[in-house]
Amino acid sequence: MARRRSIEKIQTAKFITIGELARLTNTRYSTLKYYTEEGMLPFTQEDERLTRRYEREKVIPILEEINMLKKMGYRIEEIKQQL
Repeated sequence: MARRRSIEKIQTAKFITIGELARLTNTRYSTLKYYTEEGMLPFTQEDERLTRRYEREKVIPILEEINMLKKMGYRIEEIKQQL
């Protein structure tokens, strides 16, 4: 089992895993997985069996926008159109 990276390392890493994104943004893993499956959070994946990697500086602003729109009462389908 691999060691977890420290939050300091995650905050400076270019690419992070979904688990690290969950820790960094205090968002549930299942929520991030849902957003990813809905095409709302872009990721890279070198091979089908390899871990999805999220570009930290790109996905955090998207996640903040999603959360803001949800607070404003937008539904997921509406948010997807906004993004």
